[in-house]
Amino acid sequence: MIRFDHLEAHKDDYRLQFLLARPFPHLAIDGLCEDDKLHALLAGLPELHTKSRDYVFAANKFEKSKFRDLSPLFTELYNDLCSERFGAFLQYISNEPVFVDKAFHGGGIHQGKKGSFLDMHIDFNYHPLHSNWYRTLNLLLYLNNDWKEEYGGQLKLEDLRTGEKKSIGIPFNRLVIQLTNRYTLHGYDRTSFPEGQHRTSIAGYAYMIHQRTIERPRTTDWHVGDDEPLKKLLARLYDPAVKIKNKLFGSATAKH
Repeated sequence: MIRFDHLEAHKDDYRLQFLLARPFPHLAIDGLCEDDKLHALLAGLPELHTKSRDYVFAANKFEKSKFRDLSPLFTELYNDLCSERFGAFLQYISNEPVFVDKAFHGGGIHQGKKGSFLDMHIDFNYHPLHSNWYRTLNLLLYLNNDWKEEYGGQLKLEDLRTGEKKSIGIPFNRLVIQLTNRYTLHGYDRTSFPEGQHRTSIAGYAYMIHQRTIERPRTTDWHVGDDEPLKKLLARLYDPAVKIKNKLFGSATAKH
């Protein structure tokens, strides 16, 4: 389903675009997949009912990590995303020895329903189930048919070090590859999609192996404005609270 010939023919341009992008390395690829197959996949996409556990810092966001068996087209897309060929492309453009997490831990299909939003945040760094896997890239394939800017939901990027920002549109069949690091803030504002339409994406994550831990392991690090003091307080408490919960009860995300 992925148009590998196109990716490989333009890999040098994509590498430069990724590495030189501001506010931090990222890349938007339009037409990643064969259009007719992706439309057929979208037509068979069920409405999701498993709500995200980010109750305070997100709204109306639903997810399903185990999507590969929904249909033969989902299986084909899953296999392409996990393939050595796609992995080689990611390694080339990022200049890092990355690989895709085949379990799609924390990823899979994401559906933002009416009025959804996702506060700015920095992702967890080390994989909860593989302590030497360091999260390096976010892979976000958007399935928003006939998306318009007034619907909102653009992917917002911000460099925590400098405050530099960028907004990226989320039309159908666009893949955004984004560096994830301790300074790579991202999220999206509250949406206003037409009734019956959702902000829909398939999210995957690429990791690299670390021989030694270079950062203190963290969960999601939320960043909210000074105009929301209660949220700001909860954001400071979030990481230690989740770590305690995971020690006592295990990772709910991993179980899902």
